[in-house]
Amino acid sequence: MAALIAENFRFLSLFFKSKDVMIFNGLVALGTVGSEELFSVVAFNCPCSPARNYIYGLAAIGVPALALFLIGVIWNNHTWNLVAECHKRGTKNFSTAATFLLFGSIMGRAAVAPVTWSVISLLRGEAYICALSEFVRPSSLDRFPAEYGAEVLARFPCKDTPANLTKFRDEVTRRLRYESQLFGWLLIGIVAVLVFLTKCLKHCCSPLSYRQEAYWAQYRSNEDKLFRRTAEVHSRILAAKNVKHFFGFVALDKEEKELVQEFPVEGVQPSPQWNAITGVYIYRENKGFPLYSRLHKWAKGVEGNGPSPEGHEMLFLAS
Repeated sequence: MAALIAENFRFLSLFFKSKDVMIFNGLVALGTVGSEELFSVVAFNCPCSPARNYIYGLAAIGVPALALFLIGVIWNNHTWNLVAECHKRGTKNFSTAATFLLFGSIMGRAAVAPVTWSVISLLRGEAYICALSEFVRPSSLDRFPAEYGAEVLARFPCKDTPANLTKFRDEVTRRLRYESQLFGWLLIGIVAVLVFLTKCLKHCCSPLSYRQEAYWAQYRSNEDKLFRRTAEVHSRILAAKNVKHFFGFVALDKEEKELVQEFPVEGVQPSPQWNAITGVYIYRENKGFPLYSRLHKWAKGVEGNGPSPEGHEMLFLAS
């Protein structure tokens, strides 16, 4: 039991596995900032109408954030590896902690853009002011005319108010902008603390040394590049052979002719091989030797996805 608990805690390395991930997250955040600025300048237009301001203001913050979150989930390789894992092998090989933290990794990566969008929206304050201006209590405003109510307050974001209410409009706008920016800074602080704690847990719970983890990241990157490049060439040569078989000839350029002559392709890989190298991968060791990917494990002839008497399994998720 103690060993199982230790292995599960070692799985706590989920976010920001490498500098490449940090750079990618930074680019996502910068792109989101630019998109939010463009949206605020071009698209945002408060209706300044009771009961509509609240819905519109929240939608301006929440709907783009939701869309960015879903896009982040779709673009995350872990999402589709998890789908393939569940479809082919189920989740019986993962503990509850591993499954939970795998979902946490997917959600954490996907949250970069929507959190950035929400923070920038709150710091700008327009959407927050639009949403909540009508809910400001007139009694909280010194000497606010009693004949005016929520309908006039709802028009404050558009500056469409009587001249005698200008100072109240400025006060309401200033108050709501203060609240909005306060929430924005608090959100930044909370996210920063969570990232810091996650980085600390990652380094404390990692079963790998810093150099081995860096090597693993380089291996995964190189394996992915070589696999994609080889798959592209393999599929092109196989397609050329099939087209030639159908027409009797195939129109190839000089580079493609050299590829066909240099790399003879006899057939395609059977489905069991594709299934063996597809899915979620957790760092494994077999007889003391590391297995850095599903392809690496398949090439070494290691069967199964769970721990075995000959192999040692460390629950450490590949980024």
